[in-house]
Amino acid sequence: MRLDKFLKVSRIIKRRSVAKEIADKDRILINGKKAKSSSTVAVEDELTIHFGNKTLKVKVEDIKDTTKKDEAKNLYSIIEETYQESR
Repeated sequence: MRLDKFLKVSRIIKRRSVAKEIADKDRILINGKKAKSSSTVAVEDELTIHFGNKTLKVKVEDIKDTTKKDEAKNLYSIIEETYQESR
């Protein structure tokens, strides 16, 4: 599955267009390598996503084309969530 679609379906990022924009600005890594929005995501992959002052590291647990809101959290597990202090 495409990275931008996975981020939307899993509800890590609400809109696919926003997921595409973040990925194309080199702010997402898949298994430690820079990823574009069209990169393929597979089960067991580790995603590192850099939001403004927050970094989220998740492990892909499952992949589905569509999911309900309360089932979306079953698609990934959070490994680490860190915050940078703003100056």
